[in-house]
Amino acid sequence: MALIAPSFDDYATKYETIRLERDEAGVLEVTLHSDGKSLVWTPQVHDELAYCFTDISCDAENRAVVLTGVGDAFCSEIDFTKFSLGTAKDWSQIIFEGQRLLRNLMDIEVPVIAAINGPATVHPEIPVLSDVTIAATTTVFADSPHFANGIVPGDGAHVCWMHVLGPQRGRYFLLTEQTLDAQQALEFGVVNEVLPPEQVLPRAREIAARIAAKPPLGARYSRVVLTREIKRLIHEQQALGLTHEALAALSL
Repeated sequence: MALIAPSFDDYATKYETIRLERDEAGVLEVTLHSDGKSLVWTPQVHDELAYCFTDISCDAENRAVVLTGVGDAFCSEIDFTKFSLGTAKDWSQIIFEGQRLLRNLMDIEVPVIAAINGPATVHPEIPVLSDVTIAATTTVFADSPHFANGIVPGDGAHVCWMHVLGPQRGRYFLLTEQTLDAQQALEFGVVNEVLPPEQVLPRAREIAARIAAKPPLGARYSRVVLTREIKRLIHEQQALGLTHEALAALSL
C-alpha cells in the first residue's frame, strides 16, 4: 500500500500552541500562541513545533508559509519551571527534539515569510531563519535563555546568529547578551523590512500571495536551493552545540 501524505484536515487542529489557517491560494498561516496570547516557551511548544513542521513539509498543497505570533511579542518569555534539565536522560530528549525542530523547519520546501509582531528574545532563530523577515518597529532580538544563565547557546542559536550576523557580530551578540532593536536588525541584515506593527502581517501575506501564485515547483525548489547552506550548517553543528549545552547545564 502506498504511503499517504497528511492533508491539511489531518493536522489543522492538532496542536494547542499553533493555530493553522490556509487560504484558497495555498498560503498557510502559522500563528504561535499560548492560550491565545503571546507565546511563552515551554516543553510543549518545543515538541509541538518539531512535529508541526513535519506535517507542513509533507503537505504538497502548501504553497507558501507565513509564520507569526499573537499580541505584542513574538516570544519573549520562557517558563523554566516546566523544563527538566537535571539529568542526562532529560537532556537526551531535549537534544532529540531540538535537532528535529530546526531540521524539520528547514525541510519545509516552500518559502517561509516571518511576520515578527514584537520582541523575539526566546528562540529568535526560528523566525530569523525564514526566507523573508518582516519585523514590527517594536521588535527586539536577543538570545535571553542561554549565556545569560550560564548555558551554551547551542541548540541552533550558535548556527543561526553566526550565519546571519557573521562571525564577529555573531559572537559578540551571543557572548555579550546583546539586544538588537528593529532598526539595528535591519542594518545588520537580520530582517528585510521594518514596519509599524499593524502593517507587518498584511505585508507578509502580500509577499506570500505573490509567491503562491508562482509555478509550484519553481517556488518550492527555490526554497530548496536557497536554504542548502544553512541546512548544511545545522546538520554539521547542531548536535555538537546541543551536547555542549547539556554538559554546561548539568554542571550548574
